[in-house]
Amino acid sequence: MEIDLKNIQWGEFEIGKICNVTGTITTHPSKLIKKGLTPRITCASTNNGFDDTYGNHPTEKGGVITIDSATVGYVSFQNADFIATDHVEKISLKNGLKINRHLGAFLVRAISSSSLNKYGYGYKFSQSRIKKQKILLPKTLQNEPDYALMEQYMHQKEQEKIEKFQNYIAKRIEQVKDFKDVEPLNQKNWKEFFLEDVFNIKAGKRLTKADMKKGSTPFIGASDSNNGITNFVSNINSSLDSNILGVNYNGSVVENFYHPYKAIFSDDVKRLSLKEVEGNEFLYLFTKTIILKQKSKFRYAYKFNEERMLRQKLLFPINKLNQPDYDYMENYIKKLEHTNLLKYLTIKTSTTLKN
Repeated sequence: MEIDLKNIQWGEFEIGKICNVTGTITTHPSKLIKKGLTPRITCASTNNGFDDTYGNHPTEKGGVITIDSATVGYVSFQNADFIATDHVEKISLKNGLKINRHLGAFLVRAISSSSLNKYGYGYKFSQSRIKKQKILLPKTLQNEPDYALMEQYMHQKEQEKIEKFQNYIAKRIEQVKDFKDVEPLNQKNWKEFFLEDVFNIKAGKRLTKADMKKGSTPFIGASDSNNGITNFVSNINSSLDSNILGVNYNGSVVENFYHPYKAIFSDDVKRLSLKEVEGNEFLYLFTKTIILKQKSKFRYAYKFNEERMLRQKLLFPINKLNQPDYDYMENYIKKLEHTNLLKYLTIKTSTTLKN
């Protein structure tokens, strides 16, 4: 039966009354043993608090919620046994029920929602505050947290997403299955070309924050993350473009992203399109990697300005005419994606069956 959270009973619960809230044993950085399988959980507010894996014996059991009590109160679920830095608190259920990944996902969302923007450097999510924090949870007829329903709901959501993603993967495999087999990169002949000889290069246009109007069109700025998208606007100007590479050129951060969608581009981003052939996502993903090979050359003292960008030499695989082999590039990316998608489906199917 499909669960609709709008049609169930909810209750307000203090974390400390339904959960055990304790600290973790700190494993000092000087005690870390390189190369191992034990996760180290920190106060970082990304990537589930995960730092790396080490050879240390776990000090904490998995199946718990962890909360950073040093900075913004980041909440995450730890499935595996782990070691921790200082200021990592942990939560387990008082009724002795182990928190699995489905229930853990629900509880993380419930705690995160209740504490959103409430805690920070000047008002930390300490153990005492964690215990007093109230959260909204589905409840039983006996006014107890309905953990079974929470677990069932998250399992339902997971299955929906798996089905949706598997359908996407199947569709994507159909789109790339027509590749021609190509030789490995190290068996291909390569040649240097100036960037300006391979690409048409168009400038972006300045758009200040004060002039931005909220909307749905991606605004591409000089960012090295989020595919270069720094905002969504309703502004339209002469930089509106799609199916191109957007390349940061006015600074020390050399980054480029492929943009299949319509977007507008800042004056710190050049728009690159191929001169000799009509570009597509496979060609641009290949050429994107070639440009990024030059990333380490540029720093604050040696910026990737427009002049250097135009005369930047790039290595391309070549055909019998000593020209960039676009057919090879396209088929190489298609083959690579096709291979990895099939591998992903095999691993995912195996993991799903185990769970």
